[in-house]
Amino acid sequence: METHHIRLTSSEVGGLWANYIADSMFICVYKYYLAKVEDEEIKQIIEHALDLAQQHVQVVTKIFNEEGHAIPLGFTENDVHMDAPRLFSDEYFLSFTKHMTKGALVTYSTILPHAFRNDIRKHFMSCISSTMELFNETTDLLLSKGLEVRSPYIPYLQEVDMVEKQQFLAGWWGKQRPLTAIEITHLYSNIQTNHMGTAVITGFGQVVKNDDIRDYFRRGKEIAKKQIQVFSKYLHDNDLPVPVTWDAEVQDITEPPFSDKLMLYMVSMMTAAGMGNYGTALSASPRRDLSADYVRLQGEIGLYGEDGLNLQIKHAWMERPPHATDRNQLMK
Repeated sequence: METHHIRLTSSEVGGLWANYIADSMFICVYKYYLAKVEDEEIKQIIEHALDLAQQHVQVVTKIFNEEGHAIPLGFTENDVHMDAPRLFSDEYFLSFTKHMTKGALVTYSTILPHAFRNDIRKHFMSCISSTMELFNETTDLLLSKGLEVRSPYIPYLQEVDMVEKQQFLAGWWGKQRPLTAIEITHLYSNIQTNHMGTAVITGFGQVVKNDDIRDYFRRGKEIAKKQIQVFSKYLHDNDLPVPVTWDAEVQDITEPPFSDKLMLYMVSMMTAAGMGNYGTALSASPRRDLSADYVRLQGEIGLYGEDGLNLQIKHAWMERPPHATDRNQLMK
C-alpha cells in the first residue's frame, strides 16, 4: 500500500490527459444525441455513455487539481449546438456507441499496463469494466433490434491439421489459400469501421463551415470507400458476405450540431484508431498479399491523419500534450 505521495509518471499523465480530452468531446456528442434521440431503449444507452464520460472527466479533473497539473481545455458547451436539427438517426447513435466502446477498450487496455500509482490503476480498471458493461448493453440492443450484423460463419474444424507447405504464407501469385478465421475477423471489422467513418465524415462534410476542412472530409470519404473495396474483395473472393453501409442513417441537413474543431478532432481520433486496427490486423494476417495491403493502406491513412493534425494546428485547435523538458532550450 502506498503510504506517501508519489508523483504521476509520464505515462500516467499522458493517459489521464488523453482520457480528459476524449471524454470532454463525448460529453458534447452525447448531450446532442440525448436531445435528439426518440427510441427509449437507445436513449438509455446514450444516457449511460454520457454518464461514464462525465465521471471520467470529474476523476481526471480531481487528480490534476491535487497534483497542480493544468486542466486541459478539451471541449466545452461552445463546441455543441443543441438547437441544431438531427444529423443522424437513432440507429446510427446506437452503432456509433458500439464502435466508440470498442475503441475505448483498446485505449484503456493500452494505458493500464503503464499505470503504477494505485489510484490511477483503479481509475483505468474502472474505465475498462464500465465500458465493457456499456459495450455489452449496446451489443445486446443492436442484436435485439436486428441491427447488428454478425461476422461470417465458417465450418468447424473436424480434426487437427498441421500446416506443411509455405504456400500458407503465399498470396501474390498462383493459388491462394482460404482466409483464416482471424483474417476474416479483421477484414470484417475494418470494413465495418470504415463504413462508420464514412457515415461520420459524410454528415460532418455537410455541415462543416471551413472550406479546407470540408475538402479534408471529402478526401477522407474517398479514402475510406477505396479501402472498403480493397477489403471487400478478399471476402468476395472467399464467398463471404460483406458488411453494409451506414450512409442512409445520415440526414440531409446543413446546420452544424458541433464546432468544426470538434468534428475535425473526432475524425482525427477515428483515423488514429484505424491505423492501430490495421497494425493489429497486419500482425495476425500471414498471407503476403493481405499483409502488403495493410502496410500500404496504413501508410495512406497515416498521411491523411498527419494532414488532419496540420489543420488543427493551422486553426489553433491543437492543445500541446504533456511533454518532456527541453533541456537544450533551457541551457541557451
